[in-house]
Amino acid sequence: MIKQLTIIIFMLMSFATLAHGDEKNSAQDKKNKDKQAIVKIISGIKYGWEHGDGKPFRENFLNFKGARYVEGGGQNKGLDSLVGHHVEPEKDAMEYLNLDFNDIEVNFEGKTFAWVIADTRVKGKVKKSGYEFNKSGYQTFLFRKIEGAWKVVHTHSSSKDYRPKKKSAH
Repeated sequence: MIKQLTIIIFMLMSFATLAHGDEKNSAQDKKNKDKQAIVKIISGIKYGWEHGDGKPFRENFLNFKGARYVEGGGQNKGLDSLVGHHVEPEKDAMEYLNLDFNDIEVNFEGKTFAWVIADTRVKGKVKKSGYEFNKSGYQTFLFRKIEGAWKVVHTHSSSKDYRPKKKSAH
């Protein structure tokens, strides 16, 4: 009887250990899925900027009173301002616009807030003047999870003229 009881206790302890490991794996899987969802949103934002398409912004940004999106030293107050006065009109004004987000770092604060920082590179040519620009810098996104979906609540970008790093002569 003691032998059987020992086996049962051992089996229960093994199951509890496995179940705890499953909880850790499940939490990590959830975090990975959340990270993938956020990176997908950022990819949509890239597409939206390059194609003058407001749809990815309207689908993935939380439109709320007091929203501010900071780009190029200025700010757009609200989603309509960002899309209607910045994203969509720039497509018609640009011969081309290329935007890259690299080294995307997603950070979670609890289960409903995330912040992201990414290296940026933006190149373009203005149709009217022929001015070409090549800038690099950083982009910050703040996300809030609302009703199971991640929404951008704030962005801030900062860039300057691109200057490649000089290689050392060593």
